[in-house]
Amino acid sequence: MVGFRYFVLGHANRLGLTGWVRNGAAGQTVEVVAEGDEAALDELEIALRQGPPSAVVDSVESKRTEETQGFTDFTVQP
Repeated sequence: MVGFRYFVLGHANRLGLTGWVRNGAAGQTVEVVAEGDEAALDELEIALRQGPPSAVVDSVESKRTEETQGFTDFTVQP
């Protein structure tokens, strides 16, 4: 998964999304929370399903809600 978080960061910034990306607890997953325009979220989800060239994406689980966290930017969390 090396580079996957920064792949997400780049796409999120390009799409004008806010939120965060981090490695999951097991180290084999990546968690993303993103807010923004629905079309931009759709584009991010497509990018997540493809991943960067060096990644193998087995699955993507997506959950959309109306809840907002009021993020001001998109960050990579440890």
